[in-house]
Amino acid sequence: MTYDAGHYDVIVVGAGHAGVEAGLAAAKMGAKTLMLTLNLDMIAFMPCNPSIGGPAKGIVVREIDALGGVMAKVIDKTYIQMRMLNTGKGPAVQALRAQADKPLYIKEMKQIIENERNLTLRQGMVDQLIVENGICKGVITETNAAYSAETVIITTGTFMRGKVLMGDLEYESGPNNQRPTIKLSENLEELGFEITRFKTGTPPRVNSHTIDYSKTEIQPGDEKPQSFSYETTEYITEQIPCWLTYTNEFTHEIINENLSLSSMYSGMKRGTGPRYCPSIEDKIVRFNDKPRHQIFLEPEGRDTEEVYVQGLSTSLPESIQHEMVRSVEGLENAEIMRAGYAIEYDAIVPTQLWPTLETKKIPGLFTAGQINGTSGYEEAAAQGIMAGINAAAKVLDKEPVILDRSQAYIGVLIDDLVTKGTNEPYRLLTSRAEYRLLLRHDNADLRMTELGYQLGLISEERYAKFVEKNRLVEEEKIRLFKLIIKPSEEVNYLLEQAGATPLKEAIKAYDLLKRPELSYDLLASIIQADPKLSAEVTEQVGIQIKYEGYIKKANEQVERMLKMEDKKIPVDIDYDDISGIATEAKEKLKKVRPLSVGQASRISGVNPADISILIVYIEQGNIARLAN
Repeated sequence: MTYDAGHYDVIVVGAGHAGVEAGLAAAKMGAKTLMLTLNLDMIAFMPCNPSIGGPAKGIVVREIDALGGVMAKVIDKTYIQMRMLNTGKGPAVQALRAQADKPLYIKEMKQIIENERNLTLRQGMVDQLIVENGICKGVITETNAAYSAETVIITTGTFMRGKVLMGDLEYESGPNNQRPTIKLSENLEELGFEITRFKTGTPPRVNSHTIDYSKTEIQPGDEKPQSFSYETTEYITEQIPCWLTYTNEFTHEIINENLSLSSMYSGMKRGTGPRYCPSIEDKIVRFNDKPRHQIFLEPEGRDTEEVYVQGLSTSLPESIQHEMVRSVEGLENAEIMRAGYAIEYDAIVPTQLWPTLETKKIPGLFTAGQINGTSGYEEAAAQGIMAGINAAAKVLDKEPVILDRSQAYIGVLIDDLVTKGTNEPYRLLTSRAEYRLLLRHDNADLRMTELGYQLGLISEERYAKFVEKNRLVEEEKIRLFKLIIKPSEEVNYLLEQAGATPLKEAIKAYDLLKRPELSYDLLASIIQADPKLSAEVTEQVGIQIKYEGYIKKANEQVERMLKMEDKKIPVDIDYDDISGIATEAKEKLKKVRPLSVGQASRISGVNPADISILIVYIEQGNIARLAN
């Protein structure tokens, strides 16, 4: 018999990277929120690599922060190393990456959750959803506690029917030997959800004392203070380096000789693994022409000797892992503290979701994170904050929030999932974004803070600083547009030193800054710069002026795209009633049920001719007649 354990506006199942953002966002928006997790000591745990950020992913973390999320703030307080990547390239692909202190990250995140007044944190295993008249009304735990709610968000990560694989060893488990979620996965199948099976893996961890670092290459953090959060003002100065080494022919020989013992290649594995984060077995087979592969040695924290061997993800037997690790230069005497393993798990086919991340089949039920077929902490957190926002909006009778592809990488991520689906664990890449020049690391606040403030996730103080920054940026751009620089011996000397052509006639400072060789800092040495302007303001001024032409073209493309997004499609449209659309396209349209012509155009199998017919059908007024 179940017992009434309480009523909430929003229940979040799981407290990983998706769960914490979902719960905190919903609570801050005013929804009474419950967060249920298997283990209170594993909140926001990093079962795989101890890092946050990277290409595209680092920008997502900035977007989460600009919306009012917490991932950026917590990593800024707990990193052991911070680096800006791709500094030799343009601003569209630059992104931060931080090595995390894993135990400290969990501690800080748990403290934030415990101190959120509108959020209740509780340990418990959810076995079943409460569904009444086709609508999700709560959850039931294994201890027969029945929690009722207006909305439920499932963020179970890789725990759904999780199974660990290592050689011929196979056992039910979530990451890090935690209990898997079995009954909830079965319940979702019973409710009619289409489930897929994915796989991910992790490498061995070795004892730092047993590594010969003299044989490896040091990878230090940046000396310049960096932060993910726009609110961070204090920076960690004492950083810990990572180290680089490589596999070799002997390593590859060990792997090749034992491929049949790997769960990946013995036929035990049934789930599909991530293409962009392959196991070492995959690398050796797929790239057999390469004599070596990079191995990064990443400390897992300041107060632990565990070192994550990035690049050696494997499902080989433990005995072979010892041989493999010790074949690598610098690791000849390395002692494995935790063996690597592969893990299979259930995921929801994400085309069963609306762009709000609410399921189409059961209103009131949302899913976010790796259960939706993604890989990575950042992708999970991004879905989490959006699911939390939309679940709370549904309860509070507010408009749902859907980010488009030109607004944020988060918009690209969710649109890809719900429109195209995924046949493997989805990883966000810069190449997935058509408008990546607009979706930069430096301007995430300009894109997202206004929305975060409107939702109640950004404080008045922070919003005031954001408005002031915008004002200073615009004022400086106007000043540079009006300021005329005349040729002089001093000016031309500075230009020549920078590799720029000397001036022969007067020029606006605004136009001079557009030269590729010149930076705002160099321009500031020529003109009288305002010393009160922060580096954040001057960076934004420089980028907006220098890339003005490209940004204008990108915005014109966005305008054309938004016209397609503005052509809305009612959810109850009968595609069988539209003659001329190909059979395959009709099947895909009926499955995805796109909300706009723009979304319909991105569905695989729907071609331009189908879209043209759909547009004609809409413009002839058929949609209006159907709606009435």
